[in-house]
Amino acid sequence: MAVDKDKFTGSDTEGGITSSYAMDDGVELKVSYSYMGSIYDEDEKQMALAAMAQDTLTMGPQVKAFQDEFAAMSGVKHAFATTNCTTAMHVATQALGIGPGDEVIVTPNTFIATSLVILKEGATPVYADIDPKTFNIDPKEIAKKITPKTKAVYVVHYGGQKCDMDPIMEIAKKHNLYVLEDCAHTPGSLYKGRRAGSIGDVGCFSFHSLKNMTTCGEGGMITTNRDDLVDPIEKLRCMNLDHWKNQADYWLPSHFDVVDVNGRWGNNYRMNEIQAAVGRAQLRKLEMLNKTRQEKGRRISDGIQGIKGITPVYEDPNCYHTYHLYTLCIEEEELGATRDDFMRVLYREEGVQGILHYQPTYHFTGLKKMGYRDDICPIAEKFFYRRELNLPMHPRLTDQEIKDTIAGIKNAAEKVRGMRG
Repeated sequence: MAVDKDKFTGSDTEGGITSSYAMDDGVELKVSYSYMGSIYDEDEKQMALAAMAQDTLTMGPQVKAFQDEFAAMSGVKHAFATTNCTTAMHVATQALGIGPGDEVIVTPNTFIATSLVILKEGATPVYADIDPKTFNIDPKEIAKKITPKTKAVYVVHYGGQKCDMDPIMEIAKKHNLYVLEDCAHTPGSLYKGRRAGSIGDVGCFSFHSLKNMTTCGEGGMITTNRDDLVDPIEKLRCMNLDHWKNQADYWLPSHFDVVDVNGRWGNNYRMNEIQAAVGRAQLRKLEMLNKTRQEKGRRISDGIQGIKGITPVYEDPNCYHTYHLYTLCIEEEELGATRDDFMRVLYREEGVQGILHYQPTYHFTGLKKMGYRDDICPIAEKFFYRRELNLPMHPRLTDQEIKDTIAGIKNAAEKVRGMRG
């Protein structure tokens, strides 16, 4: 049955707010927050149709080609396609041998998945605060959190801009720690000329619908330069399957063996051929998609420069920012109004829909039940609860939508200025 797009709302989806930000509240929007972060055209259609005509629809030639091409783009030796970024990080966590009794230092400014994979293996997330300009984990805060139980640092490159990786890698080397890069926001981003996912022990990418490139709504990738992780990753993403050695006939002694990875058991986290084929088309567009996002993000920043109490995106000169998110910060003391005062006017009166990323992970009910305090990372807490909102940002934003966004920010700022003074 065809879907009437004019009647589609977030309540029509199984995932609710996790699959759409459409609201049925009567607000007339000029710029809505889109759940599609990329551009699809005839390339993706033709690649998908070609994959459908193949003899195999899972883990075949399209997946192999996508992995090879993604590895080349990322500047790494190995890449492994998965069902999504969460499963990519789960496989990597198992492959690194992280488990009960281990501590993993992680940012609170991320989706729950980054902590979830640590918790699933029985390890303990330890939260380190963020840099107030980049919103990435602060290397100085990482150093404060290291204990004899620390086994790894999981960094998240927030919003399209990579973390300050050199000091993080120095800390890891000094204390013999693994580093996992959560690159969900940063395919193609650079830090001092090095690609996301090429600096730590492993990188994990998302091809979710919102991301800079997407494989039919879900998908993920693991990258690494470590040869010793190839066999564990291959087994753990595919139910610990292994090939018998020196088989005279392919059916003897059987079609496959099953081997544990140091006592770890994997799952079926394989990507299918249609997703991989679409991913190959998206990868060919990635440079254009990232550049388009960057150009549109910079136009917004240029248009709102100098508004007292409004802070546009900061670009670290060491990084190539790919603008997965456009994070606007409201400085309550300067504006004389709260972030929520501003956001209500921006949405209800100016028709520009913002959303919030990310509630500090340890504030969720499940983490509180484990004994996490409310005040672990004050900068991250102020960031989420008082400063930030994310503006609509995707490569299909029109000139008029950018103009409406800039005008909406200016108008909202003046309407609320001093209202709490």
